[in-house]
Amino acid sequence: MTITCFIRYEIDPFGKADFEEYARNWGQAIPRCGADLIGYFAPHEGSATTAYGVYNIENLAAYEAYRARLAADPMGRENYEFAQAKKFIRKEDRIFLKLASGPHASLVQR
Repeated sequence: MTITCFIRYEIDPFGKADFEEYARNWGQAIPRCGADLIGYFAPHEGSATTAYGVYNIENLAAYEAYRARLAADPMGRENYEFAQAKKFIRKEDRIFLKLASGPHASLVQR
């Protein structure tokens, strides 16, 4: 059963550009380390401090192995260090959910 990791970030509203760079870096490192990245989402309208990262992983055991690969990955390490140095992330919450609504119907174009 695939699970989806939702990461909710509280970011500095003046650090949006730094968060976007951080997100682009994960766009390369996360798939290379074994997770199915759905995407990172930066503030656009509404809250200037809420951002998200979302990816799928096979199970919690696969997640632990993925996290170890990510920590050992050069770009992964650099990205962690970038976030620590720039301090644009104020808070990070992680939750794992499973899809409950599938299978979905086909999209109807109107």
